[in-house]
Amino acid sequence: MSRIHSLTRNRTVRSAAAGMTAAAVWVAAEPAWRRLFRGPHQEIRLVGRLVAPESAWKPVGWAVHLANGAAFGVAFNRLGGNGMASAVAAAQLENAVLWPLMAGVDRIHPDVRDGTWPRLVRNRRALAQEVAGHAVFGLVLGLLSPRE
Repeated sequence: MSRIHSLTRNRTVRSAAAGMTAAAVWVAAEPAWRRLFRGPHQEIRLVGRLVAPESAWKPVGWAVHLANGAAFGVAFNRLGGNGMASAVAAAQLENAVLWPLMAGVDRIHPDVRDGTWPRLVRNRRALAQEVAGHAVFGLVLGLLSPRE
């Protein structure tokens, strides 16, 4: 393997690890801002229950959330992202671009359909949770992302 290929691979692995770590910190910090904003939903349940039955949502939600974090970390790095400010901006941009898709999630998510959660797309508390989550994600990603 060439030195350049090895350096690129190493940087990709480190970027993925930074994104996964940032995603894990998001979930660890989420209870604090759920209380602060009196938010209606839980991130890993949001993603887990979209694709898994009630009995398996938690491990599936963790896996999907960590994989998304890893992919975001790699994309951020490959697109030249560097530092905390640009990582927070990128995470908030992603949130802003994807938030309208929550209308579709509202139509199919079991917790919205059965009334456990309110519709999320127009819920300011849900949006505040997502803004806070993306901010923490961006801060951690920017701190841990490779810089060379």
